[in-house]
Amino acid sequence: MATIKITDATFEEDVLKSGKPVLVDFWAEWCGPCKMIGPSLEEIASERQDVIIAKINIDENPESPTRYGVRGIPTMILFQNGEIQATKVGALPKQQISSWIDDALL
Repeated sequence: MATIKITDATFEEDVLKSGKPVLVDFWAEWCGPCKMIGPSLEEIASERQDVIIAKINIDENPESPTRYGVRGIPTMILFQNGEIQATKVGALPKQQISSWIDDALL
């Protein structure tokens, strides 16, 4: 499965009410580190069936990053059953992102 694009309008349905854990990548088009982790997140999305990888553009959707205290990007927040399980700020290699997901979901 590929990453999904979400918006402020779809956040509750796509993330908070999801039956699976959802990793939300808060990103922006102008952010270099955001672009660096994009391919890694796409790979993780295609390799893993247990987690949904969602991306939200903070410039187009200012409400959700404000609600969750996003101050720097990229910020990844892992949600499960509508609750925040873990937060990670900054670009990481694919393996570290995968390990972080595994650790948060234990």
